[in-house]
Amino acid sequence: MALTQQPPTTIPLDIFPDGLKTTGQHPPLYEHIHPFDRFPKEITGPTVWKPEDYREHPEKWTHRFTAAEVEELSTTADAFLANKIPLTGISKTNFPLPTLSTRLHTLREDLLNGKGFILFKGLPVHEWGNHKSAVAYMGLGTYLGYFVSQNSRGHVLGHVKDLGEDPTQIDSVRIYRTNARQFFHADDSDIVGLLCIHRAREGGESDLVSSHHVYNTLAKERPDVLKTLTEPIWYFDRKGETSQGEEEWIRTSVVYLEREGDAPARVYTKWDPYYVRSLTRFSSTGLIPPLSAAQTEALEVLEATCNRLSLHMILEVGDIQFLANSHVLHARTAYVDHAPPTPRRHLMRLWLATPESEGGWRLPFWDSNEKKRGGIQVDDQPPVAPLDAE
Repeated sequence: MALTQQPPTTIPLDIFPDGLKTTGQHPPLYEHIHPFDRFPKEITGPTVWKPEDYREHPEKWTHRFTAAEVEELSTTADAFLANKIPLTGISKTNFPLPTLSTRLHTLREDLLNGKGFILFKGLPVHEWGNHKSAVAYMGLGTYLGYFVSQNSRGHVLGHVKDLGEDPTQIDSVRIYRTNARQFFHADDSDIVGLLCIHRAREGGESDLVSSHHVYNTLAKERPDVLKTLTEPIWYFDRKGETSQGEEEWIRTSVVYLEREGDAPARVYTKWDPYYVRSLTRFSSTGLIPPLSAAQTEALEVLEATCNRLSLHMILEVGDIQFLANSHVLHARTAYVDHAPPTPRRHLMRLWLATPESEGGWRLPFWDSNEKKRGGIQVDDQPPVAPLDAE
């Protein structure tokens, strides 16, 4: 079924030199949001996995960079730096990986249509330093998708780090800038990457879950909860990261179907409880409805089910975790940093888009065919790639 396209706009090339702009957050095309009786009774295939499938078999989901792969990344990163190209201009064209690209092509397929996650190990980040590490990391990312902005400041290279912000102020604070627990959620991109630069003293560990396994479990145990999650009654906060004239929230469902196409429509989950719970400033004044008892129960049951079915992993320094937001939800435990002068926990983050025309999922949003679909874009804020949190 064809998309309803947004009116064409001119992208200023002095701000976006590659002619590509993050499309940002949008409400869905409501004609593509289907009732619960259209959803499958059960999901099958490689996107459905249980933690016991992988807990004792790390060889199925980890890859330690070989010496040859590290050398290829190092040589290519050095050449990129020597050419003085800004990080925002990195691409497959100017970051060639003739050997590693074959592995990354296979990985991309597994991310989008398979189990949906991988953990690379052994990037020498302390030897290389932040700049070269960021170049190598973003260079890898170009083989998986297109960088999209992660916040109102245009960060295409994000930094997960405790900046001392108050995690209780969830209507304005992004939790990745605190040391608080992050509940199970999906980011506003097709793929998310995390590169560990420094670990915390304790905590800050990762949990993943197949949202398709969660779906099947809820279908058997709590179909009422699953039905609530498929209804377009959920409001998500934009926390002020809006362009001129846009609403401060988006109404959508949590679980929805791909648009119809040649292949059967798959189930996609888009969720973050912090963005649902932070809207009381609007619901208290009657601008949007408050969470119903059924919704409150649904978000609690969803979190509990994710916890019960999750795979736990610890990111060591030099590890890179990539996962697909389409069918994997992820969480982080709260953490405590080392006392100074030991560096604080620091992960570099990428949000990557995989447009429908290049094998991405057929999303019920107007920008499904756009190269830089999703992300967060405020007006014409240019993309930037800072080397540390700011």
